[in-house]
Amino acid sequence: MIETAQAFGVDIGGSGIKAAPVDLIKGDFAEPRLKILTPEVSTPQAVAAIVKQQLDHFEVPESAPVGIAFPAPIKPGKKLDFMANLDQSWIGVDVTEVFSEACGRPVVVVNDADAAGLAEVQYGAAKGQEGLVIATTLGTGIGTALIYNGQLIPNTELGHIILSAKHLDAEKYASSAIREQEELGYKKWAKRLTKYYGLMEKYFNPDLFTVGGGVSRVSEKFLPYVDIKTPIVPAKLRNQAGIVGAAYYASTKQQ
Repeated sequence: MIETAQAFGVDIGGSGIKAAPVDLIKGDFAEPRLKILTPEVSTPQAVAAIVKQQLDHFEVPESAPVGIAFPAPIKPGKKLDFMANLDQSWIGVDVTEVFSEACGRPVVVVNDADAAGLAEVQYGAAKGQEGLVIATTLGTGIGTALIYNGQLIPNTELGHIILSAKHLDAEKYASSAIREQEELGYKKWAKRLTKYYGLMEKYFNPDLFTVGGGVSRVSEKFLPYVDIKTPIVPAKLRNQAGIVGAAYYASTKQQ
């Protein structure tokens, strides 16, 4: 692994598994990332084997913290009870144990939305922000991370708060995927986002919202029309956030 990297990050998704050495001073990749397609049958053994392949590719030393952003709530020492984007054989598995055994070293696993939120607080749009930051990702669903004075409050699923009697989950009403499916204009979509972020504002009184996901690239088309009192800004790290956040989180957990 290149000398400018202090940790290694992996971001596991339903379509691809991305990894890179991370420069924790800059909050950036120290080398270009390696992406490998997620196996069609994405069992724990198949996914863990790819993570091991990525560690070997970058020659990651035993001393380097390894963080893995994973698409499910993660509770250390407890088995997974829900899985949406990978094979259902993950249910009942201790995720950290599976990856640690396959990689032949201790690894740290964190929810992917939490990893992205941590990256924004440490290096991105929320750097230096005191109080409560709610980092959101608008994509297929709505991912959320709560960070208070730099400390992660893990495994929130605020994309599932009830927003509409018809749609129930907020993400079935206001996600980026729904905007595309219903062919909503950005201003019309912003009205739905106002409803969502307004309710979050009422419940949590945050100091800042960040908005990530691919749609954040065109944030000027909708964010100015989200009518709430709390400052709301586009995320900066975008597709790098999961890898960078996982690597950073692992570095804080190393003994």
